[in-house]
Amino acid sequence: MIFPHDFFPEADFSSVGDFFELNEPVWQAIAKLKERLASFIQPNISGVPLAEPLPKTYILFEGELIPAKEAHINFGDATKEKLRVEMANRVLAGASVLCAGAVFFDSFIEIGRGVLVEPGALIKGPTCIGDFSEVRQGAYIRGSTYVGERCVVGHTTEIKNSIMLNNAKAGHFAYLGDSILGNNVNLGAGTKLANLKLKGNTIKIRIGEEIIDTGLRKLGAILGDQVQTGCNSVTNPGTLIAPHSLILPNTTAGPGYFPGKSLIK
Repeated sequence: MIFPHDFFPEADFSSVGDFFELNEPVWQAIAKLKERLASFIQPNISGVPLAEPLPKTYILFEGELIPAKEAHINFGDATKEKLRVEMANRVLAGASVLCAGAVFFDSFIEIGRGVLVEPGALIKGPTCIGDFSEVRQGAYIRGSTYVGERCVVGHTTEIKNSIMLNNAKAGHFAYLGDSILGNNVNLGAGTKLANLKLKGNTIKIRIGEEIIDTGLRKLGAILGDQVQTGCNSVTNPGTLIAPHSLILPNTTAGPGYFPGKSLIK
């Protein structure tokens, strides 16, 4: 009950296997995330101004950064492939849009196809943003972060050293520290995944009668596929929640392990 397939049965481990060792506890993906990102990220934003707001909007298409001055952009829902870019009477299928006012702190960043990065978002590397995802206004990605396909990093959401698998959404006012969101996880507005104990000692997890020392000072929450959290919910450091579980609004969950289909209140 502590291995990746216990939490992410919907995952295609052939595509996200860079992060997970199937015979290791799931939290080891957090411990090794930065080095594993460094091994496969293919940066593709070189040419944009760094560490300052973009002075203009850019289109990223087939590996080329193009100023959007001559483009017509329909800002539809990127996660539903409704972001549409036309230039010279041609639809640029799969083009990504990096809006004026977004900030890329360094170039160790990979942006997938059909991605929208809105004004006011700030991204540090190493970071990989998967196809058809949205990074919304005011989002803060602090690096060592993997965002899968069709994900949302929402308004004033902060994320660091974390993994979002496909279709995970943290749409509003969330904090994700040293955490993993499974496929189709949805965080209600104001959800906080705390990652550091007040005393700063290593995170220990109780599973039944057993207490396991993760050896990590920082470990947030690991939310299995299809987990949902209510608005203003909080998880304690070292909270593991198996698939198809719910955290009710204004609830503090954990620490420890919760089996699948739990109702946490």
